[in-house]
Amino acid sequence: MADNIQPIFILPEGTQKTSGKSAQHMNIAAAMLVADQVRTTLGPKGMDKMIVDGLGDVTITNDGVTILEEMNIEHPTGKMIVEIAKTQEAEAGDGTTTAVILAGELLKNAQVLLEQNVHPTIIAKGFRLAEAQAQQTLAKIAQDVSVKDVAVLNSIAMTAMTGKSAEVAKEYLADISVKAAVIVAQDGVVDLEHIKIEKKTGASVEKSELIKGIVLDKERVHPSMPTQVTNARIALIDTGLELKDTEIDAKIQITDPSQMQAFLDQEERMIRDKVNAVIDSGANVLVCQKGVDDLAQYFLAQAGVFTIRRVAKSDMEKIAKATGATMIASVKELKKEHLGKAGMVEEARVANDSMTFIRECKNPKAVTILVMGGTEHIADEAKRALEDALGDLKATLATGKVVGGAGAVEIELARHLRKYAQSLSGKEQLAVEAFANSMEVIPRTLAESAGLDPIDKIAEMRAAHDKGQLWAGIDVFTGKLRDSWKAKVIEPFKVKSLALSSSTEVAIMILRIDDVIQGGKQGANGPMR
Repeated sequence: MADNIQPIFILPEGTQKTSGKSAQHMNIAAAMLVADQVRTTLGPKGMDKMIVDGLGDVTITNDGVTILEEMNIEHPTGKMIVEIAKTQEAEAGDGTTTAVILAGELLKNAQVLLEQNVHPTIIAKGFRLAEAQAQQTLAKIAQDVSVKDVAVLNSIAMTAMTGKSAEVAKEYLADISVKAAVIVAQDGVVDLEHIKIEKKTGASVEKSELIKGIVLDKERVHPSMPTQVTNARIALIDTGLELKDTEIDAKIQITDPSQMQAFLDQEERMIRDKVNAVIDSGANVLVCQKGVDDLAQYFLAQAGVFTIRRVAKSDMEKIAKATGATMIASVKELKKEHLGKAGMVEEARVANDSMTFIRECKNPKAVTILVMGGTEHIADEAKRALEDALGDLKATLATGKVVGGAGAVEIELARHLRKYAQSLSGKEQLAVEAFANSMEVIPRTLAESAGLDPIDKIAEMRAAHDKGQLWAGIDVFTGKLRDSWKAKVIEPFKVKSLALSSSTEVAIMILRIDDVIQGGKQGANGPMR
C-alpha cells in the first residue's frame, strides 16, 4: 500500500525550491558578486565604472550607491545589498562602498565556517557580539569635533572627495562645502535641504561658487524689467498675479459692445490693484509660485519690479530661509514686514542660460552651491562629490565625533576583536574571529587599488597598531604607513558606525535563509538572475 501513496504538491507547478547549504551558497555568492562590483572603486586610487542604460545614457562614477542603483540588479539577495547602500546614503550621506564591501566579506568568511559545519545561528550570534564590541571600541577611540573646528571639517570634506573625478579641485570644493554647512547649521544640525546644489556645464570645476542666497534657473518675465536690483526687498507670493477661473461653470452674456469694454476694463482694474498692492508694500523684487498675467508683467516692468514666475515651492521655501521673507497666499495681504532682504538680485548668463541670483543675504539659513564642469559627466561627478562631502559634514556635526581614515580604524577594531574572541569559549569565538578578519577588507582593498602588496601592508599595519599607533594607516600615494590623523585623512564616526551595523544586519539576514522558493508563474522580469 505504501508504494501507491501519491506525492502531495503544496506549491504551484513550475515552482523552484533551493534548500539548505545550496540556498546559503547561492545567496552568499550573489551578495559577494554585488560587493565585487563596487570594491575596486574604494579609496583615493579607486577606479571608475561606466554604466550604459537601456536608452544609451552613460554614467561614469565611482560612487557606490550610484553604481548599484544604475545597475538595476534583479537577484533578490543582490537587492538586499543594494538596500544597505541606499540606507547608508540616506542616513550618513557617505560610506556606501564600505558598507557593501564589508557585508560581502562577512558573508565570504561566514561561508568558510558553514563549510566547517558551524551552524548559521551560531555565526549570527558571534557576529552580533562582535558588532556590539566593535561599536564600543569605535566610540572609545573617536575624537570630539564641533562646528568651530573648521580645519578638521575641511579635512573631512577633502577625505570624502579624494578619489573622485573632482579631486583636482578638492581643496576648493571642500572649502565651499564647509562654509555652506557652517552657514546653515543650527545647534550643530545641518539640514541638507537648505543647501541647494545647482549644476551647469561650460566651465571648469574651479569656477564653482558658493552663493550666500539662492540661485534659480529662471529669468525675469519681461525684457523691460531691470536686470539687477540692489538692496532688494523681496515679496514671495505662493499663488500668481493672474485672474483665476471661477470655481463653478459660469456663462456671461454680452448684448452690447460697451458691456464688453466694461468687462475688459474691470479685468484690467483687478490686475492693476494686485500690482499696486505689490508696489505699495515697497517690494522691488517679486517671486511668484504660479503665473504672472501679460498685463501684470507690463505694469510691473513700468514700476521697475524684477519679477520671476513658476518657482517651485521648495525653492520658495529656500528663498524665505535665505532672505527672511514670509510667503503670502494673497497679494492683498502683502505688507512691508513680509518682505525679505538681499544685497542684490540679478539676472546673469551662466553657460548660455539665464539664471536669477539672489545674493548677499544677511545671516542666510539657506545657500546655493553653483557647481560647474567642462562636460555633463564631470559636472555630475563634481555634484556627487559635493553631496558626499556635505553628507559627511552633516554626519560629523550630528554626533560631534570623528575617526582617522586610511584603514586605521578597521585594523584597530580587528585587533580589539581578536583579543575579545579569546575571552569566548564556544564556537562563537570562530565567528568573532571571522568578523575581525572581515574588518581588514577595507585596508586590504585600499592597498590593492594602489598596486601595493596587501599582505605586507596588513602585516605592517598590525605591527604598528600593536605598538600603540592608533591612527596608523596606508598612504596609497607613497606606499608607506602614516598617521592618518596628522595626514588629515579623517572620517565621520557615524559613517563607520552605520556601515558596521547595516552590513552586520544584512549578513545575518542572508545567513538565516535556508530555503529559496521561486514562484512558478514568472512575472515580467523572468527568472532570478
